[in-house]
Amino acid sequence: MSAPALKTRERLTEVRYEIRGELARRARELEAQGRTLVKLNIGNPGAFGFRAPEHLQRAIAEHIHDTDPYTHQQGLPTAREALAAHYRRRGAPNATPERVFVGNGVSELIDLSLRALLNPGDEVLVPSPDYPLWTAATILNDGCAVHYPCRPEDGYLPDPDAIERLITPRTRALVVINPNNPTGAVYPRALLERLVAIAAKHKLLLMSDEIYDEVVYDGAQFQPLAPLAGDVPCLSFGGLSKVYRACGWRIGWALLSGDPVAVGELHHAMDLLGALRLCANVPGQFAIEAAIGGEATINGLCAPGGRLYEARRAVVESVAASRHLSMVTPGGALYGYPTVTGAAAVGFDDHGFALELLETQDVLVVPGTSFNALRRDQFRVTLLPEADVLRDVFARIERVLDRRADAQAAGRAAVA
Repeated sequence: MSAPALKTRERLTEVRYEIRGELARRARELEAQGRTLVKLNIGNPGAFGFRAPEHLQRAIAEHIHDTDPYTHQQGLPTAREALAAHYRRRGAPNATPERVFVGNGVSELIDLSLRALLNPGDEVLVPSPDYPLWTAATILNDGCAVHYPCRPEDGYLPDPDAIERLITPRTRALVVINPNNPTGAVYPRALLERLVAIAAKHKLLLMSDEIYDEVVYDGAQFQPLAPLAGDVPCLSFGGLSKVYRACGWRIGWALLSGDPVAVGELHHAMDLLGALRLCANVPGQFAIEAAIGGEATINGLCAPGGRLYEARRAVVESVAASRHLSMVTPGGALYGYPTVTGAAAVGFDDHGFALELLETQDVLVVPGTSFNALRRDQFRVTLLPEADVLRDVFARIERVLDRRADAQAAGRAAVA
């Protein structure tokens, strides 16, 4: 007689993370069968041949003998001093080492900060589409994610008035992802100033995911939120994974800025939760000072002729040449977020499309609904492969969409 199945947390049924979910599991099965796949589901630079800058690697190697002990729960003191100075140069108020938290990636710090903030039933305003960890971490910390729409017709920029209409007495925080994952939108200063005003009026915590802060194209300007927020409580998140191509090192950070009295209790709660997990990965923390103070190696990759820029060009041109796709050109980050249009979009199911593309064309993409989007006619690809690979990928995508459009035309002809 078998033992009864162990029960798991009920709220996990509300959580989605298709970036590494069912489709990714099917991809592993196909690879085990000998299939060669183009996996565009994860923004993982190292998987596409990118390397962390050499001066960051040297910084870890030179300090490896110092990495055996735990460090302070908020992070290595020299790293926090470097980060505080970095944020002061950007104009962030109250940027001191005591206000900096280093974590095992930004993901850990998002979870930790929401756990410190939320009581059961509290609400967090999250963009739709979003990076799904924000919604998942809110749910798993007993909160309620309230999604504010960011529509392609608006360049995926939110409407501040629409955001304000969603605020209730239970609203605790407003999440901003800039540059945005998955859409690539880069938020202008005027919009950010309006979001700050809303947070100030309703006494909300601003939570600004800025992990792609230096990944911008064609003159787009990244505006950090903390300098605009001033005394309004603001958590600014950054890390080594994207700009510095060091995902596997799991090094992220957060600066808690704003009025010291207003943020004091949150600071204490985050410090307590950080202490409970002892500390973040120590070796990678020795790369922080070298990263912040060293050469901006991302710039050449994002400029014309650079690998990321040319990959983005390949996606933009492929979408423009397609019979079935449209896309808002991404101003930043590492992704394209196309929309299926016309006959191919009739009855379109993004998950079914992604599965068909994987099974028939050996390409793995992420359905748009995985990003807590309401519409089912979008998908996300990463810009990390070489440009020629992406052009070939979009030729395969076109074949699948051609079949869908032709089937729709045949169905209409049969009815006629």
